[in-house]
Amino acid sequence: MGPEELSEQLREGSGEFLERRRKIARLALLAAGSMGVISLYQLGVIKHLPDPPLPGFDSDRVDASEEAYSMFQMPDGPIGLGSYAATLGLAAMGGKDRAEEHPFIPLALAAKVAFDALQAGKLTVDQITKHRALCSYCLVAAGATFATVPLVLPEARAALRALRGG
Repeated sequence: MGPEELSEQLREGSGEFLERRRKIARLALLAAGSMGVISLYQLGVIKHLPDPPLPGFDSDRVDASEEAYSMFQMPDGPIGLGSYAATLGLAAMGGKDRAEEHPFIPLALAAKVAFDALQAGKLTVDQITKHRALCSYCLVAAGATFATVPLVLPEARAALRALRGG
């Protein structure tokens, strides 16, 4: 498929998988936005992360923690931002029939989202058990990640059927 046809399919096409991919893109961008705000804090661009006025919320404590700076000699906000950009890229990759024509793309997306959901679950538990505080921005990203899981499953199943020849 050429770029012109891909453009038309992604922008104007219809179908269950395309609609789900558009929802995945919106959720990935929501999560990336949260990671962007966290990144600004972790890099010192902003000095405080405002939270809802509810007990237990302290995004500053969570996002300034040792754990948040423990990978690759950098804060985890930019890592999360890159991860959600990769999810967005996988959601955008390929035409409307990619489950049949390029089944490894929806399978890669499903694997990526499954990994992200496990990571989001672990980090949410860590907020409660290790930091004794909740990060509202992290919870938005985690919620978006969890909401993405059921969206990737139908296309992944169709991709598996295509790989099996049926």
